[in-house]
Amino acid sequence: MKHIFWIVPLALLGVAGGWLIRERNAPPEVRFTVAALASIVDTLATNGKVEPAEYASLRAVRAGTLTRLTAFNGKTVAAGQVVAELDNTAIYRSREAAEARVAQLEAELRAVSGGGRASERADIDGQLRRLDVEHQQAQSELERVTRLIEKHAATRAEAQTLRDRVHQLDSQRTALQQRRSVLFTSADRAVIEARLAETRAAAKATMDEQDRGTLRAPISGTVYQLDLKPGAFLNPGDFVANIGDVSKLVVKVFVDEPELSRVAPGMPVTITWDGRPGREWKGEVRRMPVQILPLQSRQVGEVVVRIENEDGSLPAGANVNAAIRSREAANAVVVPKECLRRDEKGQGVFVAEGATLHWRSVQLGVTNVTHAQITSGVKAGDRVLLATETLLRDKQAVRPAPGQ
Repeated sequence: MKHIFWIVPLALLGVAGGWLIRERNAPPEVRFTVAALASIVDTLATNGKVEPAEYASLRAVRAGTLTRLTAFNGKTVAAGQVVAELDNTAIYRSREAAEARVAQLEAELRAVSGGGRASERADIDGQLRRLDVEHQQAQSELERVTRLIEKHAATRAEAQTLRDRVHQLDSQRTALQQRRSVLFTSADRAVIEARLAETRAAAKATMDEQDRGTLRAPISGTVYQLDLKPGAFLNPGDFVANIGDVSKLVVKVFVDEPELSRVAPGMPVTITWDGRPGREWKGEVRRMPVQILPLQSRQVGEVVVRIENEDGSLPAGANVNAAIRSREAANAVVVPKECLRRDEKGQGVFVAEGATLHWRSVQLGVTNVTHAQITSGVKAGDRVLLATETLLRDKQAVRPAPGQ
């Protein structure tokens, strides 16, 4: 009876051991898929940035503090319309001083053109008239005294005194006439004219400098990327805003350098924006990049895509998603990319014939993120091995996983 109790456990162990041996020697369990006929599209997904097809940047021409903004993002402006103004206080004062100096020099030039200042001329003319009266009186007195000398009623000394007085008056008159003639010379006029021209130029320069503080729209369009606030200090060349036609946009799509071979002009592109979920904008590749640029840790080419934006729902400057339809194949033999393997002979797949695997070298056509077109080596309906961690070989026996 005791022997029976030992026999049962030993039998169970034998059965379990046999099962383990059979499982260890059994073909590996694997999963398959069926190569199917389907359309496959090679879509290159990346990102990009939106810009108007036609735009111009507004920049500061001179240094100054921003005192006023007359536009804002999204506002439509006409060419020449004021967008912003810089502080002109110091320039305005300089302009007033220059204009006052111009007026002063113009008055001096008018005085020169008239022979001198009116007050000086009037004073000299008055002295000349007085001298003329005194000269006439002295000359008449000399003539009277001369007649009296002939009658021995006056002395020759009296006559000589009068002659000296007439001579003195003649000398004074001549000196005043000379002074009047040289109030301003031609050289003085030339000097004033030169100073006036210089001052006028300085006044115009301050006017131009004042005008440069008024920042005007270079073209008609919609204002965007205007991020400044009043009080900001600008240096010459500092960016103020962009202005452009936002109804027609271009997207600079950033394609990684190794992927550029998958892109060509005319390929359709779908643009999406996280700010408008569910909305799509259609376009096509218009221009390939002319240089490779660094973008953070990437090396990219800027592929230009043109899209329509008549309702203005996609704002300029937006960071968008781009899907470029690189290639497309209809009625193609398609398998998941996880089926693909590579050995020393090249790329291929395992195809099941009954319970045995057979290695097939394959040629690929269009591929995307999940699937690949097989142009040779596999036909529609073939059972193709999916990915597995088990090391497999050609002509190896396998068994399908449950449900396969």
